[in-house]
Amino acid sequence: MGKHLVLAGAGHAHMVTMANIHVFCELGHRVTVIGPSDYHYYSGMGPGMLGGGYEPDDIRFAVKKNIEDQGGVFLRDSVVGVDPASQELQLESGGKISYDVLSFNTGSYVDLPKIDIISKRIYPVKPIERLYLARAEIEKLAHRQSVTVAVVGGGPAGTEVAGNVAALLSKSSHSSRVILYAGRALLTKFPKSVQNKSRQILTKSGVIIREKGHLLSILDNCLHFDSGFAEKADFIILATGVHPSRFFREAGLKTGPEGGLLVNSKLQCPDHPEIFGGGDCIWYEDQPLDKVGVYAVRENPVLFHNLKAFLQGEALQDFDPGGDYLLILNLGNGQGVLRKKWFQMSGKPAFLVKDWIDRKFIRTFK
Repeated sequence: MGKHLVLAGAGHAHMVTMANIHVFCELGHRVTVIGPSDYHYYSGMGPGMLGGGYEPDDIRFAVKKNIEDQGGVFLRDSVVGVDPASQELQLESGGKISYDVLSFNTGSYVDLPKIDIISKRIYPVKPIERLYLARAEIEKLAHRQSVTVAVVGGGPAGTEVAGNVAALLSKSSHSSRVILYAGRALLTKFPKSVQNKSRQILTKSGVIIREKGHLLSILDNCLHFDSGFAEKADFIILATGVHPSRFFREAGLKTGPEGGLLVNSKLQCPDHPEIFGGGDCIWYEDQPLDKVGVYAVRENPVLFHNLKAFLQGEALQDFDPGGDYLLILNLGNGQGVLRKKWFQMSGKPAFLVKDWIDRKFIRTFK
C-alpha cells in the first residue's frame, strides 16, 4: 500500500525531488508539498533582481504548477510545528497534515533587531520576493528625491545587496547614498584578497562602508549600534544573519547549536528515521556547513534517492558535502568577485560566470 510523502518547503534542496514527483506517484505513493507561495525564488539571483538585472520571472520556479502537473498536491501554507510522535505537521492556517515520510527544507529567517515601529521601508532579505517590493519602493522615491539606503550585514548577502542597490540608484535622477553597515569588518569569513577586491568594487560604485559594530535597534528608522553610533536612513535592508525555525527544538527533535534539525550522513533525523532534511534548516552532524546554496544543490540527488529508497525499503546513500565550493559575488553593475581554492577573478568576467551558472540552474528546473 502506498505511503504519504510530505515535503515541508519548496526550496533548493527539494528541487530534484520536486522534479520527480511523478516517480513517487507511479510507485503508488502520495506526495504533498507545502510552501508559502506558488513560486519559489532562487536566492542566488535575488540581489541581481533587486539591482534591476533580473525580473521575477527570470529567477523563480512555478512550484504549484510543476507539482500538480505531475500528480502531487500543493498546499499554499507554512509549517509552524511538528509532532514526531503522531507524525503530524501543524500549519500556519491552523490545519494539520499527517505524514509517513517527511523532508524539511524550510530555509532560514533573518535575525531582526528591536524595532519600535514596523516600517514599510524595512526589508529583510528573506523571503527573496520581498526584494522586488523593495526595488519598486526605492525606485519610486529615488525618482522624486535623494534617498539613503542602509544595508545591514557584512556577509555575502549584505555585500551583494549593497552593490546592487547602488546599481539601482545609479539610474535615478537624484543623488542618493548606499551605506553598508558591515559589523566589525567586511566579509570576515573570507580571505583578505576577497575582502579587499569586494571593498574596492563597492567603493567605486559609491557604496559607503561603515564598520561600526552590530545593530542593536531601529527607532523611527534610526539605526543604533552597540558602539554607540547611530544614523538615520530612508530605507533599511537587513541581511544580519539567519536562523532556522524554532519548532524543531519545541518538538523535542535533536538540533545543532544554531537550532537546525540535526541530520546524519543520510540527511536523516537519527531518532526519527522517517524525517529527512536539507538546506539552511538542518545541522549536518558530520561537519558544520556554511549557509550557502551550493550545499542545498549538492544535497538534492541524495535527498531524492533516500526519500524514494526509504519509501521502498531500499538502501540509503551517504551525502558527501564535497570540497571547497565556488564563491561568486554579484556586486552590481555587472561586476563580481570569484574565488575557488587558490584561484580568484574579479570584475565583469566573474559576474558573467555567475550569470551563466545561475541561468543554467534556472533552465534545468523550469
